[in-house]
Amino acid sequence: MAKGNPRRSNGSRRNALRKRVRAMGLPCALCGRPIDYSLPAGHPMSYELDEIVPVSKGGSPYDIENVQPAHRICNQRKSNKTSVIKTKNKPLPHSREW
Repeated sequence: MAKGNPRRSNGSRRNALRKRVRAMGLPCALCGRPIDYSLPAGHPMSYELDEIVPVSKGGSPYDIENVQPAHRICNQRKSNKTSVIKTKNKPLPHSREW
């Protein structure tokens, strides 16, 4: 028997979890920048629910302890990895600072 997408198997439970995390208004857990929760789905900076331990690696898509808010683009870059190195935009040093 073929397995379907576990995020879709219980849509109402997943939607409730998405709403709960959205209501917290937290920044992106991957880059640390604010999320504009009013952006439409599909926009690169829109809100997505990211699994800390990806479903493909055994993580639960319904456990509040395994999800975090993320920008769509950050979530896509993370893919199914379990960790991402956070980087801050730092200016390049000038030659006088070497």
